[in-house]
Amino acid sequence: METLLITYRVRSDRLDEHLTLLDAVHRDLTRLRPPGFRYLTLRLDDGLSFVDVVIGPDLPGPLPSLESFGRFRAGLEERCEQRSTTEFTVLGSYGMGE
Repeated sequence: METLLITYRVRSDRLDEHLTLLDAVHRDLTRLRPPGFRYLTLRLDDGLSFVDVVIGPDLPGPLPSLESFGRFRAGLEERCEQRSTTEFTVLGSYGMGE
């Protein structure tokens, strides 16, 4: 199982656009329900910072095949002030959809 932690901060003038694009990705994943794939987005208290947790076999999994994800990724660098991606290992988990 591969894991990714993606942190980023969206420019305030692009927030509404970002939320719309992100919602479309989550709706498509909910509709498709890819087996073994997990994609969690957290919005931090400042309202502009986000954390995505992606878990699944053979990442990036189904994301590249989603038209909504293509639209989301197309302007991501311009929408964000900062962004980083890190692999991680789950040491323990309770109730997180294992």
